[in-house]
Amino acid sequence: MWILRNSVNRPPTPDDTVEDQVEKPPSLQDIINIKLIESGEKEQLMDLLRERLIDCGWKDEMKALCRSFIEKNGRNNVTVDDLIHVITPKGRASIPDAIKAELLQRIRTFLVQAAV
Repeated sequence: MWILRNSVNRPPTPDDTVEDQVEKPPSLQDIINIKLIESGEKEQLMDLLRERLIDCGWKDEMKALCRSFIEKNGRNNVTVDDLIHVITPKGRASIPDAIKAELLQRIRTFLVQAAV
């Protein structure tokens, strides 16, 4: 009987891919993310970020950039992917350092309390 495992003549079967995968232990980043989600802290951090970005005018600035891009290129010629591609780098770069520092401090405090 011929066994054609990992043959170039056929795609891998589910059995092939299971054997090839080695279960890795979760990374520190994975563990922290799980703890943040389980405790509800991640949602609180997201709410805080949303509130701070609205307060400083960042959200309005991003809306204006989107509108400007759409007007420049024509409403029917712009996709959501286009907007994301153009706006994301500008949005990330324009988040005030004070907001980043506040969130980082909250995460550090959480990690100390959670003893991760």
